[in-house]
Amino acid sequence: MEILELETFLPYRLYRLADAVSREFSKIYRDRHGLTRPEWRTLSGLGQRGTMTATALGEQSAMHKTKVSRAVAELERRRWLVRTTDENDRRVEHLALTKAGLAAYGEMVPLAKAFERELLERLSTEERTAIVSGVAALEGALGE
Repeated sequence: MEILELETFLPYRLYRLADAVSREFSKIYRDRHGLTRPEWRTLSGLGQRGTMTATALGEQSAMHKTKVSRAVAELERRRWLVRTTDENDRRVEHLALTKAGLAAYGEMVPLAKAFERELLERLSTEERTAIVSGVAALEGALGE
């Protein structure tokens, strides 16, 4: 029987790398605002796109609807997010950040950009170019 060495299996390596980077970045928004990963993804999705539905947020952030629901409830509890019922379909709610939510998002954007810059600075110029183009190529090949 053939053996699969997880340590050299690209999907596993990409998962581990993404998780390690996410955990490292989570320290920033957890220490700053006490946010969980789903809460950060919800805050940043709404900060980037403005008003969205929970379904659209889940698709954009690749989160299960229960995680989105919990994150929305917590951000609403903090008064960082408001829900507005759709006029044409009462089952649909539009989510948007409040002034306080936008302020928190605005504070986090430069920290996120600095984290990305510092992460990439750990690599040589050639490695940076290779990782950025390699990720883009994989995203394109997978239709992401």
